Amino acid sequence: MQLDHSLRVQIWETPLLRHGSSVLEAFAWEEVMCRRVGEGQLPVAHIWRHPDAFVAGLRDRRLPQAVEAMERIRSQGTAVCVRPSGGAAVPLNPGVVNVSLILPNPGRAINIHDDFREMASLIAESLTPWSSQARTGEIEGAFCPGDYDVSVGGLKFCGIAQRRQAKAYIITAFIIVEGQGDQLAADVREFYQDAADGASEGYPDVRPGTMASLQELAGVPSAAAYTASLVRTLRQRFPLAQTSRVLSVDQEAVRRTAEQMKLRYD
Repeated sequence: MQLDHSLRVQIWETPLLRHGSSVLEAFAWEEVMCRRVGEGQLPVAHIWRHPDAFVAGLRDRRLPQAVEAMERIRSQGTAVCVRPSGGAAVPLNPGVVNVSLILPNPGRAINIHDDFREMASLIAESLTPWSSQARTGEIEGAFCPGDYDVSVGGLKFCGIAQRRQAKAYIITAFIIVEGQGDQLAADVREFYQDAADGASEGYPDVRPGTMASLQELAGVPSAAAYTASLVRTLRQRFPLAQTSRVLSVDQEAVRRTAEQMKLRYD
């Protein structure tokens, strides 16, 4: 089933989160908003960034020394959490743009491949002011690997994951816009070395020379420039999209949801 482009999507960009702020609350906000969309609220395209965070996947959490490895990262002042969506470990900084499509699913008839292709196409089209060379397909050796990795010249800059609820779902992606992709890969590789504690499987084999930023690959000047192009592309894909409405959710609901997610996943 193709995504309905007549949806009245609300485009919401959260300002850059404060240094030291909880990264889990960003996922909790989306979790609460997803419940609202399932109850009939308009769909949402959410764009956000965090200044310094490390987000582990559910599978990563099961590694023998995962808790200790995450605590070491946290002790350096980096926010850490385990996210409820699929995928594996991803480091965040101001140069990494996160985008989520929060969509209704009343008939429970979603097609994960169609939705992943839609998100990959959206991200590639947003790159066209600088490059038309984006391709989709797994990049071996990259972190958070998947069939719908988005890359330029064989180097990954974007990964996509999904989170489902009963009546709505989230397609989410990280996009490395600024900085050095190889450094982010080295950070993830170090986490797995610590968390695996000698285990030889159960985590991605992250290798040098597989990741890069759009700044490196295509000369994209900044996260702000790419985000502006992303918003334009969303408006083209969803002609009824709106950006004027202020989206707010009960902060107490977000706080409770974050606590529940921490208890369940961390």
